[in-house]
Amino acid sequence: MQSTGNESRHISIRIASPAETVYAFASDPANLPAWAQGLGGSIEKIDGRWVAESSPMGRVVVAFTPPNELGVLDHDVTLPSGDTVHNPVRVIADGTGSEVVFTLRRRPGMSDDDLRRDADVVAADLVRLKELTESPERS
Repeated sequence: MQSTGNESRHISIRIASPAETVYAFASDPANLPAWAQGLGGSIEKIDGRWVAESSPMGRVVVAFTPPNELGVLDHDVTLPSGDTVHNPVRVIADGTGSEVVFTLRRRPGMSDDDLRRDADVVAADLVRLKELTESPERS
């Protein structure tokens, strides 16, 4: 089944680390290869832009919202086609821990299977982020 878009899925994970710790790690584009599989194994700053040459989608450019105290990690991913995908992400304080919420939006023409695969990739990325930010070395 194909869709014209407009559907969103909120994928979240609780992390036993303060929101500030999670935000500091996740907001650093240099850390993306460690936890964001969808962007491939490396990213580098080229002419002021963060570029992942080896993503599964090909060469992509990632632009984050400016650093902020609200835990907003929104980022745009410009695909090789020139299309830009906006990804809303929040790190929310939850007592002494935090919750990370990624809003996955169905792109026009995206099948149910494609959306499900993307949701699985995002969920796995959030598990890696949890593991990395809960590790004793980060405390």
